[in-house]
This record gives sequence, structure tokens and C-alpha cells, in this order.
Amino acid sequence: MGILILTALWIFSCQDTAYQQKKEKLGEPVMPNPSGFQGENGTDLFILEHDAGIKAAITNYGGRLVSLWLKDRDGKWRDIVLGFDNLSQFKEVSERYYGATIGRYGNRIAKGSFQLNGTTYQLPKNNGPNTLHGGPEGFHEQIWEATPKGPHALTLQYQSPDGEMGFPGSLLISVEYSLTDDPGLNISYHVKTDQPTVVNLTNHAFFNLNGEGSGTINDHVLMIPAEYFTPVDSTLIPLGKVAPVQKTPFDFRTPKRIGQEMEQNHIQLIYGKGYDHNFVVAGERSDSMHLSARVYGDKSGIQMEIYSQEPGLQFYGGNFMDGSHKGKSGQPYAFRTAFCLETQHFPDSPNQPTFPSTVLMPSESYQTQTLHRFSIIPE
Repeated sequence: MGILILTALWIFSCQDTAYQQKKEKLGEPVMPNPSGFQGENGTDLFILEHDAGIKAAITNYGGRLVSLWLKDRDGKWRDIVLGFDNLSQFKEVSERYYGATIGRYGNRIAKGSFQLNGTTYQLPKNNGPNTLHGGPEGFHEQIWEATPKGPHALTLQYQSPDGEMGFPGSLLISVEYSLTDDPGLNISYHVKTDQPTVVNLTNHAFFNLNGEGSGTINDHVLMIPAEYFTPVDSTLIPLGKVAPVQKTPFDFRTPKRIGQEMEQNHIQLIYGKGYDHNFVVAGERSDSMHLSARVYGDKSGIQMEIYSQEPGLQFYGGNFMDGSHKGKSGQPYAFRTAFCLETQHFPDSPNQPTFPSTVLMPSESYQTQTLHRFSIIPE
């Protein structure tokens, strides 16, 4: 028995070594090893490829985007999404949202409570006094049923029971990742409910367009076409109003470096420890797509445009990253080495009557999509 165990360990060790050597080839787009994502509960890793020059890896644990590969201005492949090489690492880290599908309610709900049709619903609090991203066992912790749709697309489904994390209604959720010939990554969402409820889905990819593990994102150039943002209190709950970005560090209507005004002594930057705010990019959810953001990697030349149907965009500048996690490259994910641009309805909308509604009725379908479109900007 001992000889058999040692032989097996030797085989797996050789496989791991060969895999790591393959990963180290300069410019070669090697996805995380699928064996590191295969678990007893049906977890797996799915690879999407498009001849437009884009590749993605997705796991059905949390509906997560694990890797996204594109070529930079020099023709070298770069993985621009932070993540890990295996499932156990995703489960061990304190930052629970890397690349995940977020729900039932993306962003924060004040004091973990809201009223709907005269009934008060209490949710578990997992962010100080508030509920964040659907609670501690939100969609990011669930195992989704995965159905590949050819080489370019993957559909994920999850049945959320009535009362899960305190939310009313049984939901059937479908999320499709698809690669496009822009090249791009499209994420589409569809939800049905059997009771009135609130829904606000998004994806929580951590981006660094110079490549994950490559250092600061403060020199990325960002444009957000928003005239207003939603100011917050010290617990990052909106104050219930919108404020103009003009003459504030939140004015990204003209492209500028992410870090250009990050250190200003502005109360909103103090509350968020930097940028962690919702920008008003449209009035309501719309049937047509609108540009929500454009960002450019200063070292890679990779530019990403985000188009969505959502009224809001949460810009998070990696302010709570502390270097305690090492990612796929073996580099620590340190302070402000990634950013998130989460298309969404506004935070705490169930408690804010002036904000666009997030109520979903049984007679309705929740449908929305977000497109990440990529291009190369020459030096």
C-alpha cells in the first residue's frame, strides 16, 4: 500500500511540475489546471476560447471568472483577471468575491433589513452593520449547474430556495458567459421568481489590465461617463441622494489616472479608503446597452470598454487588498493591485424610495447583460 501511495504522489508531483513549467513559458496562455477545480459536489473548470484572440476559464463554484486571457500591444498573452489555480485557494481566502457571480443583491443593504409589501425581511449581516453581496452564503458560495454551449459560451443555473439568506421567493437564475468576436466577454442574466422579491445581480471580477500580479492599478487610465454619484455614510450606505461629480475626485468624465486624485482629503474617499462608490451611468435599467466605463492598461495597451443595461456602476479601487493572498502568478494581491467595475442597480435600493427599483414580481422576468469589449491602444 505504501509503495502505491508513493507512486501516486510521484505521478501527481511530476504532472504538477510539468504543468508549472508549461505555465512559465513566456507568452503562453495556460489556464489553471482543471483537476484543481474538480470536487465531490460537481465543481469543475470550463475553458472558453474564441479565435478572435480571447480565452476564459470559469468555475461553477460561485459562477466565477477565474482567468481572462488577451494579447497585449506586443502580442504577449496576459491574464487580466485576479484569481487562483485551484478551488481550495478560492475557499481559503478572506476575500470571498474574486470573479464571482453576486446575488441575490449585489452591494450593500443597510442594517441587513428591508420592507416589501408591508413585511420586514431580516438578512444576515456580513459587512459591519450591513449585508453585503447577498450575505455570507450568497450566490458566490453556491455550486451552479453548468452547461457548455460550444467553444464560446457556458450557461450556469442555480435554484435559490425561498428564504435563502433571508430573501423572499424561490428564484431560478441563469447566467451565460460568452466570448464575442470584438473580442469581448458578455455576461447575461435571467431570473424568474414565484414571489415578490428584490434582485440585483453583478459580476465581481478583479481586473488588472497589465496582468494579474503585475502591480498597482493607479496608473491605469479610467473614464466613467457619469455626471452624478451616490455619496455614502461611514458604513458605505448611500445617503439617499445623488451628488454631482463636477469639481470632485469622482469626476472621470474626462479620462484620468485612477490614482490621480486618490489621496485628496475628501470625506467620501476617507469613508471608502479610496474609491468604493456607485456612479449614475443611466436613469433606469434599459433595453439598450450604454457605455458605462472605459479603462486602459498603461503597460499592456489593453483597453476595456464596459457596456451594460444597468443604471449604476460600482467602482472599487482595491482599497481593502492587503497582500495576504498570492494569486495564479505567485505574486501577492497587494493594496490597489486590482479594480472592480460592477454594473448594477444602486446600493440599498430596497430602503431608498428615490432610487431605481429592484423589486421583481412573479409576472416579470429579470433580464440584463454586461459586455466587456477589448482593444489595443498603440504606444
